[in-house]
Amino acid sequence: MKNKNFSAKPLIFNWLSKSVSRVAFVSVLSVIAASPVLAEASAQLKVFSVLGAEVISNTGFIHKQPAAFSTDATSDQPTRSEITFNTTLDPGTILVKTAERKLYFIEPNNRAIIWRVAVGREGFAWKGTNSITRMAEWPDWRPPPEMLQREAVNGHIIPDFMKGGPGNPLGSRALYLGDSAYRIHGTDKPWSIGQASSSGCIRMMNADVEELYRLAKIGTRVIVE
Repeated sequence: MKNKNFSAKPLIFNWLSKSVSRVAFVSVLSVIAASPVLAEASAQLKVFSVLGAEVISNTGFIHKQPAAFSTDATSDQPTRSEITFNTTLDPGTILVKTAERKLYFIEPNNRAIIWRVAVGREGFAWKGTNSITRMAEWPDWRPPPEMLQREAVNGHIIPDFMKGGPGNPLGSRALYLGDSAYRIHGTDKPWSIGQASSSGCIRMMNADVEELYRLAKIGTRVIVE
């Protein structure tokens, strides 16, 4: 009898614990069901991926840092600095040094402002000279058909249009390069700054691209090397 009573205690405790858990779970479901707002949100929730971030339809982005990215870019290191820079480039020129993952804005008197940026990942890096043909604040995002197809093959289902605003992959500003699909733009992925992680565009922190937006103009020469 003594052994039987001893073995019965854990059984009774487990039964009570499960009962309490069931009551708590049912209570939570009851609250959701009783709230039209929560019930509607729960019914409409749809998750799809956008180039390494997770998106919830109609509610904006839920950021998910890809494991492949280091956290160096989100440390206390500044993304902006000013230096002495001897060059023959005209003041006002934008120079992107891909290997350094830095963007230089050339100023008079051999000075330059430098920002850390994200550049094209392997297979998407490029070099060349172009000029800014359009500038936009809180730009809409329309990924090209080839990106839609490429990302679909990789398991990323992305929308063919996204309204500008917080959570948009282009961030707060965009400077369009010629008639190409490339842009210098902000980002909703601050952890990617300093990485080779884009599809060819040059990403900047939103505060940084906003400063560049004020300095640049239509026709500004952009050199990527």
